[in-house]
Amino acid sequence: MEGFRVSVMENSEFAVARGQPPKMVQRLAELLQQNSFVVWLNGNPYAAVAIEAVHYFSMFVLVGSITILDLQILGVSGRRHNSTQLADRLFPGVWAAVTLNSLSGLLMFAGQAVSYVFTSIFQLKVAVVLLALLFAVIVQRAVPKWDQMPATPLEARIVAFVSLILWVAAVIAGVQVPAISGIG
Repeated sequence: MEGFRVSVMENSEFAVARGQPPKMVQRLAELLQQNSFVVWLNGNPYAAVAIEAVHYFSMFVLVGSITILDLQILGVSGRRHNSTQLADRLFPGVWAAVTLNSLSGLLMFAGQAVSYVFTSIFQLKVAVVLLALLFAVIVQRAVPKWDQMPATPLEARIVAFVSLILWVAAVIAGVQVPAISGIG
């Protein structure tokens, strides 16, 4: 809960006292965590295991698919297909995995929202994942243009390399959330 130094109107719902989290965000986290469905999920070990399994499996599909394409762009993997064909085959699964991963992640977050919402490692994880997803969109949109060139441009290789680094960082941050925060 460190890092909040903003001061707004004292009695406002948006008031942020020195060193304290914003009241509105705190209240939203409390409401989410107290939702009857979320409470039921938290109390049901089978549901919790199923949600975690979906979360991890969808992350494997997501990161694995992006890695295959990034390695192709970097010229490290085989060239059986051009990158556009590979992207066309992989991205429907990528976006399905993003959807499942986001939904399962939200459900996992919701069970301990009050604890997670102001944890810096959790915030870092979310930021890295969002940045990695932005790079996935860039790759998906740019691959057809890159494939039209006689050689893979340096720009494409840089984007693919940064994408790989971001996904590795996202996985590491995800593993570190419970290890560093003690939550989960």
